[in-house]
Amino acid sequence: MSYAIVGFGKIGQALAHAFARNNINVTVASRRPPEALAPQARAIGSTVVAKSLNDALEADTIILAVPFGEHREVAKALPSWKGKTVIDAMNSFPLPPEGLDGLPSSAFVARSFTGAKVVKGFNHLGAATLASDPVVEGGHRVIFLSSDDEDAIAPVADLAKRLGFAPVTLGKLNEGGLLVHARGRVWGPLIFQDLFKKQQ
Repeated sequence: MSYAIVGFGKIGQALAHAFARNNINVTVASRRPPEALAPQARAIGSTVVAKSLNDALEADTIILAVPFGEHREVAKALPSWKGKTVIDAMNSFPLPPEGLDGLPSSAFVARSFTGAKVVKGFNHLGAATLASDPVVEGGHRVIFLSSDDEDAIAPVADLAKRLGFAPVTLGKLNEGGLLVHARGRVWGPLIFQDLFKKQQ
């Protein structure tokens, strides 16, 4: 399984730190050329490699960490997303709820990624928390996951575990997934909650 993070702002870099901490290879890309990202990528860790967007999208699993309004531009980079898993780590502010056609933000995103398995995840922690060691007081910080594709959840949950988090599945995007969707100034009950799950 290969991974890429598209977007190299605070959240993208925080996720890159999580991969590097666990010696998991990941490609990073953004609107900037890879040579502009390379110094920061190398500073994070040797398993973090900057590539062009097109090269990054060869990965099996792509984590979207771009500003919400840019996801459609990323989607246009491939004619079909069949066979890809897209993890939506974005939050939709400042877009008002009416701009989402009445959909949860990840369901809105999914319409642009034709054929992809879309999973909501890694969006409810602030960048500094996401970048830090998720093992806290003998427990693991929780990552909430939701998807309309049941088959997509398991491999993303496995990735979350490998990164040191405790994955919690919330069901479909329009069900439990609404708990972590930020829409305009309407916040899901679990958004930006610093939770952790004690080891059993």
